[in-house]
Amino acid sequence: MQKIQHIAIVGAGRMGKAIAIAFAYAGLDAVLIDAKDRSEDQFKKYQENLAQDLLQELNLLEKINFIQATQKQVIFDRIQLMSKQSSSAYLQKCQLIMEGVPEVLEAKQALFSWLDGEISKDCIVASTTSTFLVSDIAQMLSHPERVINAHWLNPAYLIPLVELSRSEQTSDQVVDVLKDFLKNIGKVPVVCNAKAGYIVPRIQALAMNEAARMVEEGVASAEDIDIAIRTGFGLRFSVLGLLEFIDWGGGDILYYASQYLEKELGQRYESPQIIVDNMQNNRNGMREMQGFYDYQNMDVQQYKLQVLSHFSDRIEMSKLKPKFDIAKD
Repeated sequence: MQKIQHIAIVGAGRMGKAIAIAFAYAGLDAVLIDAKDRSEDQFKKYQENLAQDLLQELNLLEKINFIQATQKQVIFDRIQLMSKQSSSAYLQKCQLIMEGVPEVLEAKQALFSWLDGEISKDCIVASTTSTFLVSDIAQMLSHPERVINAHWLNPAYLIPLVELSRSEQTSDQVVDVLKDFLKNIGKVPVVCNAKAGYIVPRIQALAMNEAARMVEEGVASAEDIDIAIRTGFGLRFSVLGLLEFIDWGGGDILYYASQYLEKELGQRYESPQIIVDNMQNNRNGMREMQGFYDYQNMDVQQYKLQVLSHFSDRIEMSKLKPKFDIAKD
């Protein structure tokens, strides 16, 4: 498989534009392809609107000091919009397609049917969909081994994570090439199988629904819940992953807490079988030197020091560190 040099982003909506900015920021030429057939006048108007949208986004990035004023024009100049009718020659030499059309089955099917006749059999096709499994997308193309989902988190030009979802047919080479490409442009790719919700959306949907439920039940105000998330939950899990945190505190602690919460609040708090199995097999985390991670060959004290140091840095960065002797003021 060739190195990725020519990329097309098909669909110039919110996600397509954001990905184009991310690519251009990294130093690549970003070619957006209009997914709709338009007349010459319609395309010209669409092109003008796109340019305004891109400049608006870039102005915002400058205001928050993510980019410098001198970088803004450079990034803008690296982004090109092609009409669907004029894109054939470029598509034929692409090694990567990022698809970002609306989440409508008929729209996806029509687009991939068209793309299938335009691209080489080795071109990686990565859908940014959040509602269709990669196994469903793969059925829409003649070479399912090259198909993968690439779920970018909004805003795509700021959030480092890109979740790659593969099917059983997706080739290992496609996964490795796309992972390396994303790493080379400064992103952080992770891989999951074809299950609804990827990783982050599946976890955050539960958390957001529970937060809304607490407001509904009168547990706390929306403001206090959000303060708790920003200054407790969010800070903690910006340093430790969820499974890492289970190991840190102990899987048995989670098990007993879940039993209590299940009794009081319902079955949604029932422990998954893996937590029960870990307890039975003395795999509760760092205390037993094994849990979701293996700590037997790790300098645990150095690891703890590193985690707490990062935690201290985040607290200071968030301007939440209390002053020394504050109670004496």
